[in-house]
Amino acid sequence: MVLEGNPEVGSPRTSDLQHPENQDSCVLSSPSEDAQPGEEPIKYGELIVLGCCEEGGEETEAQRGEVTGPRAHSCYNGCLASGDKGRRRSRLALNRRPHANGVKPDVMHHISTPLVSKALSNRGQHSISYTLSRSHSVIVEYTHDSDTDMFQIGRSTENMIDFVVTDTSPGGGAAEGPSAQSTISRYACRILCDRRPPYTARIYAAGFDASSNIFLGVENESNVLQDGSLIDLCGATLLWRTPAGLLRAPTLKQLEAQRQEANAARPQCPVGLSTLAFPSPARGRTAPDKQQPWVYVRCGHVHGYHGWGCRRERGPQERECPLCRLVGPYVPLWLGQEAGLCLDPGPPSHAFAPCGHVCSEKTARYWAQTPLPHGTHAFHAACPFCGAWLTGEHGCVRLIFQGPLD
Repeated sequence: MVLEGNPEVGSPRTSDLQHPENQDSCVLSSPSEDAQPGEEPIKYGELIVLGCCEEGGEETEAQRGEVTGPRAHSCYNGCLASGDKGRRRSRLALNRRPHANGVKPDVMHHISTPLVSKALSNRGQHSISYTLSRSHSVIVEYTHDSDTDMFQIGRSTENMIDFVVTDTSPGGGAAEGPSAQSTISRYACRILCDRRPPYTARIYAAGFDASSNIFLGVENESNVLQDGSLIDLCGATLLWRTPAGLLRAPTLKQLEAQRQEANAARPQCPVGLSTLAFPSPARGRTAPDKQQPWVYVRCGHVHGYHGWGCRRERGPQERECPLCRLVGPYVPLWLGQEAGLCLDPGPPSHAFAPCGHVCSEKTARYWAQTPLPHGTHAFHAACPFCGAWLTGEHGCVRLIFQGPLD
């Protein structure tokens, strides 16, 4: 399934992308070809894995007390929980290859089903088989296309897969181990990019296996990718950003400048009067530190961590804000670090509810109004940094900081 966005990563529309199999899951990888020495590679676009959290880290002393706070998470907020390695990563650029490897339709055969395996025995010939009925199949043989580059995405770690993707579960964790039931296809999809301007990228259902074959129950469809297109792999969702779209997104340097500016304002806890500060991304995301800002996600009042105000009758994580008395989740604030998910370099003024990831108002309101695929038939707005389902009336909250008393 591809959800098409507008030039500002805008309101998506839905179109079906049929999958040949639906039995495994995904995380991404990048091609190894480089540009010629001294030349900037031509970038077709970038794929970004929308968030998945994996519980981890140690609890703070405050959290080990009578009233416990949420544990830290390591997530797809700019990097995989296990680190970006080889063909597995949270974000990857598709660059023009030194030599074209695309394929295009050549010859079509209408045959009876028993002849399919014989017709597909040539490993050197790319082909796609469509089963139209029990006695009728169509095989399309493909030939080399010098005008396109092909990139394949799927759960398989075989060499023909450029980007290896594993399942993500909203706010829960990546499916790992043999017991984890994956829903992403081993050969989920392929993207063909024109090697000449305007470098149009098209996505197709399924990728070629080790025998250079694809088996589909229906006729294949293609979709032109636009900036902001969401690619549903039935277990993970990818965001497509074009070079032009990335120029409108903030850089990591800009995000860091916003963090430093927010800390320079010396926000204080209105109760404990301690100075709060967003931690540096270089520290890594382990457990909240002593200066970590925390927020009551129903009202947006920002505090330092404290252990009072728990309303056990409302739930183990429900707290009463000492300023306005609203009861709701009380969570640490973490700055969103995946720049490609941001719409502008605005100040970190809003947080997603209930996870506490912080970004600009424009970015927060956009993702809070964008339903993301969940399963095969459902959609739900989620935090793009960690995948947690959004709650509350708006899905995000404006942060209310108290300045220094001096």
